[in-house]
Amino acid sequence: MMKIGILATGHSPDALINDLGDYDALFKKLLGSYDFEFETYAVVDGVFPNGPEAADGWLITGSKHGAYEPHDWIPPLEDLIRKIRHDKRPLVGICFGHQIIAQALGGRVEKFKGGWSVGLTDYEIDGQTYSLNAWHQDQVVALPEDAQVIGQSDFCANAVLSYGDHILTFQPHPEFDASFTKGLIDHRGQGVVPDDLLNSAKSRLQEQAAQPEMADKIARHFQQEKRT
Repeated sequence: MMKIGILATGHSPDALINDLGDYDALFKKLLGSYDFEFETYAVVDGVFPNGPEAADGWLITGSKHGAYEPHDWIPPLEDLIRKIRHDKRPLVGICFGHQIIAQALGGRVEKFKGGWSVGLTDYEIDGQTYSLNAWHQDQVVALPEDAQVIGQSDFCANAVLSYGDHILTFQPHPEFDASFTKGLIDHRGQGVVPDDLLNSAKSRLQEQAAQPEMADKIARHFQQEKRT
């Protein structure tokens, strides 16, 4: 069984964590039908693995923090990202994970002048349209040298990136379902995200996000046997 190390860079809001789970639980649910075992390292709390060899593949979660903020745990996380890449172990990054991987490998992340992307959003990924839940203001605005854009939305030009065969990153949240997104709207969005964006996000809560399709994409990325 393949071991996936989850590098948790944040926690679910207190109002959601008991009923809907912490961030690592959302990924365990998303990928629960695949042959993986998981171990979580709460890097946001200073808990790190001994090195990239501690797992067969790695996943970096979302976070309320900015990749560019001066937290003590960010430099060692960037160092670990570079070591995972050097070892050619599969790595997936989601939202903050997408951003910190780009930053660690030479890209740039900024608070986007265009504001927030919240709720179900349409993305073109590998030539097909998928609806996924978003929750971000920061964006990758300058790409690392070897990053390839394989997905974008009208709002986010660098929404899904790949780096060779080993690294796959998403700005949206494949792990967020309608219940979790509604929880964020109710408990993290009020007074922070403009009301019109929150109302627009509420209007799409009944629509189905492409969670199974993205789960399969992530699982296939981890399970690739031939890597260069």
